[in-house]
Amino acid sequence: MERLRQSIRSVAPAIIAIIMFLVVWEVAVWIWDVEKWILPAPSLIVLTLFDTWHLLPEHIWMTTKEALLGFLLGIIVALVMAFILDFSPFLRKSFYPILLFSQTIPIIAIAPLLIIWFGYGILPKVLVVALVTFFPVVVSVVEGLQSSDRDMIRLVRSMGGSQLQVFSSVRFPHALPYLFTGLRIGATYSVLAAVISEWVGASSGLGIYLIKAQSSFATDRVFVVIVLISLLSCLLFLVVVLLGRLMMPWKHKSHKK
Repeated sequence: MERLRQSIRSVAPAIIAIIMFLVVWEVAVWIWDVEKWILPAPSLIVLTLFDTWHLLPEHIWMTTKEALLGFLLGIIVALVMAFILDFSPFLRKSFYPILLFSQTIPIIAIAPLLIIWFGYGILPKVLVVALVTFFPVVVSVVEGLQSSDRDMIRLVRSMGGSQLQVFSSVRFPHALPYLFTGLRIGATYSVLAAVISEWVGASSGLGIYLIKAQSSFATDRVFVVIVLISLLSCLLFLVVVLLGRLMMPWKHKSHKK
């Protein structure tokens, strides 16, 4: 019960701030009589969400599938790359600058190339999400592995531990908080990346629904998509946080104390 009260107290300021923002928004639209195609009131957005809900599940599912598959692919590739860069200083010095340079290329410029190479199916969207979520994970894991406790490493080696045992018992556990930091960053971008990839070419998804709403000046529907994208991103973020608590109970307990 005490934990529930603490959780409520921790999120109460954010909830109050959001409610106040929505109230001010609603009142401002009503006072200045703003046209709904310019800025719809929050109440109208909620009504539009319920009125158009029968059109949304297909688009939500497609975007969610692209985001999840791309996120998982990005994690796998990032972990493999991080382990390789950690074990080989030469490769780390050679490829790390290339990784940094790759992040200067806009995803919206890469997406058309992937469409040309792989067609209009789900694969290009998954690859776009993987490219976006890959970088924060690989950088975080490499940093975590490189900052491992040297005294603990020497202790395990003095007890006859192999390089693999040092990695599994000291270095990788130490890198877990860094890994989940990268995962949280990647989770927040994965849904957005999926939506951006759908702008280039797709038959369904929240990105397509957003373009159709924009072209018809249905601003209330545009805001509905924005809300859904935010909710999906927050949901994926919370899943990563919960997984982090399950995999790092010692860290959670230390924070509680």
